[in-house]
Amino acid sequence: MSDDRKKQALEAWYQLLKEPEIRMDSEEQYDELLKAADEMERAGLITSSEWRRLVREAGTAFAQATEGVSGGT
Repeated sequence: MSDDRKKQALEAWYQLLKEPEIRMDSEEQYDELLKAADEMERAGLITSSEWRRLVREAGTAFAQATEGVSGGT
């Protein structure tokens, strides 16, 4: 059962990474991704190394989303 919960939680996390909710800016998306990763680790669904990977992916997506804004493009 834990494997199913983990799979569902990760699917939801990656869905949010790919398609943020309507009217969600990149900072809100980043915050929600971090909260979800924290919750998955707290619930024991993911390991600390999996948590770090998710946080890195969220950070990369945030940097890419804000790159154009700060770069003046």
